[in-house]
Amino acid sequence: MSIRKRGEIWWIDIRSPNGERVRRSAETTNRQAAQELHDRLKAELWRVSKLGEKPQYTFEEAAVRFLKAHSAQRDFDSKRRYIAYFLQFFSGKSVASIRAKDVLDALPTDRAKPGKQLQALKPSTRNRYLSTMRKLLNDCEKWEWIGRAPKLPAEREPRKRIRWITQPEALRLLSTIHTDWFRDVVGFALATGMRAGEIFALQWSQVDLIRRMAWLHPDQCKNGEGRGVPLNDDAVLIVRRQIGLHNERIFSRRGKPIQKEDHNQFKRACRAAGIENFRFHDLRHTWASWHVQAGTPIYVLKELGGWKTIEMVQKYAHLAPQHLSPHANAVTFWSQCNAMTESEKKKAG
Repeated sequence: MSIRKRGEIWWIDIRSPNGERVRRSAETTNRQAAQELHDRLKAELWRVSKLGEKPQYTFEEAAVRFLKAHSAQRDFDSKRRYIAYFLQFFSGKSVASIRAKDVLDALPTDRAKPGKQLQALKPSTRNRYLSTMRKLLNDCEKWEWIGRAPKLPAEREPRKRIRWITQPEALRLLSTIHTDWFRDVVGFALATGMRAGEIFALQWSQVDLIRRMAWLHPDQCKNGEGRGVPLNDDAVLIVRRQIGLHNERIFSRRGKPIQKEDHNQFKRACRAAGIENFRFHDLRHTWASWHVQAGTPIYVLKELGGWKTIEMVQKYAHLAPQHLSPHANAVTFWSQCNAMTESEKKKAG
């Protein structure tokens, strides 16, 4: 038989006209539904073989292959969550039939939190859903499962002011943190510009205090590209304080590796230091802002911070307009007017 029952689920077992065997679950306990899927698959195999049509793949098949291909990435859990969301709209549907309008119509608009009213999703959040679908469909095009991936334009995100603090504010913030391990983590972020995940994943095997360097592996970096991180005097002192606290990780707490920053402690410290609207990730913005103000070229900052494109670093450029100062006097009026002699003024008069 070309359909068989295994336990409660029906399975399909057929051969294409060119002899290729196809075995798969019908994912149903209903024999009639399994027979309908069997007949459809058999007809598709015939059209592929005899008419040269491309085989049709379902969204589920694309999702499984996509998630396997991206399983080693740091944002895999997010990708899996977004794919699970879209399955409720595209389950059983041919991936070749999905159009841009279908994806845009399926995008979530609100988020429900327990005990709270619905909150409208920000464009940045909706763009993360779009990004996952864009990557999946582009992969399908690369696998030749579809002709051309539909264009999925990102939603316009409002430009945000870069939040950074001054060095006196940073010293005040550090003084309000009462636990040694978290004070060192914050200080290390200010000294290196490393992201929270990069800091907590750092191991002793990745640090050379003699050469004053740390090396990040590709799977530890947001852009998937490893990089070297020079350690300044502050960073070296902080790392030296961690010697002997843990055999593997640089930063630990009570003998155990730290998984993430202490959000509540950070908020309390900011409040005690009189610093408002400041997140842990803003320590990275602060480090970058200090560099630019100190004269570090943008292209050098890009390499130091591990940004993928120069456009990502350009947002800090306005903090160092000194290179424009020599050109400011190319056009003046009042100072030139005051410098004119009396005879020149009469002639101009």
